[in-house]
Amino acid sequence: MNSDYTILVVDDEESLCKLLSAVFKREGFQVMVAESGEAALEKFKANQVDVILMDIRMSNMDGLSALKELRKISRDITVILMTAFAAVETAVEAVKLGAFDYIIKPFDIEEVKLIVDRAIQLKRMTKKISVLNQQLLENYRLDKILTNSPKMLELCKTIGKIADSNASVLITGESGTGKELIANIIHYNSKRKGGPFIKINCGALSESLLESELFGHEKGAFTGAIVRRSGRFEQANQGTLFLDEIGEISPNLQVKLLRVLQEREFERVGGNETIKTDIRVIAATNRSLEEMVSAGEFRQDLYYRLNVVCLLAPPLRERREDIELLADYFLRKFADENYKDIMGFDPEVLKLLEQYDWPGNVRELSNVVERAVIMGTGSIVFTEDLPDNVKKVKSLTDVASIDNKTEGQTLKEKIKKVECSLIKEALERNQGNRMKTAQELGMSRRSILYKIQEYELE
Repeated sequence: MNSDYTILVVDDEESLCKLLSAVFKREGFQVMVAESGEAALEKFKANQVDVILMDIRMSNMDGLSALKELRKISRDITVILMTAFAAVETAVEAVKLGAFDYIIKPFDIEEVKLIVDRAIQLKRMTKKISVLNQQLLENYRLDKILTNSPKMLELCKTIGKIADSNASVLITGESGTGKELIANIIHYNSKRKGGPFIKINCGALSESLLESELFGHEKGAFTGAIVRRSGRFEQANQGTLFLDEIGEISPNLQVKLLRVLQEREFERVGGNETIKTDIRVIAATNRSLEEMVSAGEFRQDLYYRLNVVCLLAPPLRERREDIELLADYFLRKFADENYKDIMGFDPEVLKLLEQYDWPGNVRELSNVVERAVIMGTGSIVFTEDLPDNVKKVKSLTDVASIDNKTEGQTLKEKIKKVECSLIKEALERNQGNRMKTAQELGMSRRSILYKIQEYELE
């Protein structure tokens, strides 16, 4: 709403002040008036002002002098200057000093409204970005990491020590362990948190595309390069660049990346201009770069440049104390997203989740819980809501249980006992459908019928 924004009109012509004041009050803005640069400074110090419309030529303190003083008070102030046609060069110079724009007198009132509207839109956008940044800072606070695991708590301590430095960081770990999350946490707990956090997956692009994405390109550098484009190293200036799957980059790009890390400079593809960049690099991989170095697939000097600090993201099977904690978090998240009233997990489900080895780690746990929320029909997640690969843990547990109860029996008797239990469970999962049961167990329909009769499972 415009009423949330205040415009200060500064001009020593009373008639012009009255005109602009009336125009912007009709547009719903709060409007204040000042007759000189000195008065504008006093009103700006005493009030919340969003946009200043100010004449350049005024007695005593002129618009340029007032602009310089205002910029000392606040670098974010939005000033639109008004000037006669003969003083356009002065107005252009003022824009270089930090003015938002300028208007030439005599002006069209619609033009003035348009420029002010553009300034207000930029203010709104800046506020939204500020709110989003604040949310990101809040979300990635170290004390907000969900863990009871000694390994993860130790990792958090290390992140706390290195976050504020400019050191390059290499994050290793299996797929799905949260390497990107760790990179986010490092950035948003560092001195660079106000700068951009740019990420790129090095394994998702061909060598030529990745080079263009990283370094940018000049117009005409290759077919389809119709305009100049900045790369991720430019976009991440004064912030952090996250290079995921760093082990996938080609030897040619390894050389170019090494130069950026050493010299903090590069050229766009097809260009000669050397561009300086101030960035921190965080890289991640699920491959062993040490083995790649030994095999001659990864440059040793680049490895050492990236590996100033190495962080290992532990797999979920090594932090089982976190499974229930994370599962509860994902349950609340996906229940809210899907408008479902699901309160928790059946104890048998939690037992299965804690026994499963999670080859896909936290990402797989998230997917399993999301599926359970979607498939579930009650207020509790039950075993039947889980995918088959997680439910099989129950079968294996039961087999071990049966085996413990069959001491003194012959091998043949033990095998029959286990076979009977597995067929019975498969029939229950498939609601008695013999064909589906046979397919699941890799048996023929005739064999399953025979076994059902043998074990009296009808």
